[in-house]
Amino acid sequence: MVKLQQYAELYPTRGFDDYFGKIRNEGLGWNRKRVLRVYRSLQMKLRRKCKKRLPARVKEPLYKPVQVNDTWSLDFMSDALTNGRRIRIFKAMDDSSRESLVAFADYSICAEKVVLLLKQIGEERGLPRQIRVDNGPEFLSKVFTQWCIENKIIIKYIQPGKPMQNAYIERLNRLFREDVLNAYLFDSLEQVRILADKWVDEYNRLHPHKSLKGRTPQQAAIELSGACPAQFNDLSLKKYFSVPS
Repeated sequence: MVKLQQYAELYPTRGFDDYFGKIRNEGLGWNRKRVLRVYRSLQMKLRRKCKKRLPARVKEPLYKPVQVNDTWSLDFMSDALTNGRRIRIFKAMDDSSRESLVAFADYSICAEKVVLLLKQIGEERGLPRQIRVDNGPEFLSKVFTQWCIENKIIIKYIQPGKPMQNAYIERLNRLFREDVLNAYLFDSLEQVRILADKWVDEYNRLHPHKSLKGRTPQQAAIELSGACPAQFNDLSLKKYFSVPS
């Protein structure tokens, strides 16, 4: 038993015949059927899953789009409630205007939920030309990639272990953590969601962004390419457009 386990650790992709051959070559005259019974009792006939290899990711310069909805950046954050239960927060932003598009918290967020949230955002403002993401399982899933293909959205994967290649949303995450996650203790998921929604609204309307020369993300969105359809009813934005009353 110990000998089989040793070989399994040294050669995890091999099978029984290889292990038994090595045992015989060591001069051990154990009966093959007996060794096979031990091998099966240990469930070593089940193949060990090898690490999935990611395709090569190309390093690309982080440029600033000049149109709203040209490029969105997506990412996840994590935190915990006071009872120790872990939560995740899905974040999305528009790289051109630096608008925070969503900060959705839940105990777990699968690829199907990510697609649903993106659809909801798209109904309000349209979908992007491309999306920048890391190599998380939600963004590698068939559900997410197929949805992007159907909507003609280019997926830009950053290189593994290089979060600064997605620097726009990394900075947004830092602000969100300082203002919300590190500033409060949360007893429930609902508390996180309420404060997250409030933060997104105030950030877009009031935050003077240095890279936008002191303008707010909402002001930048208006000046770049006009208000989004969902914003047309906001009287504060009508001075920028010829929107019928």
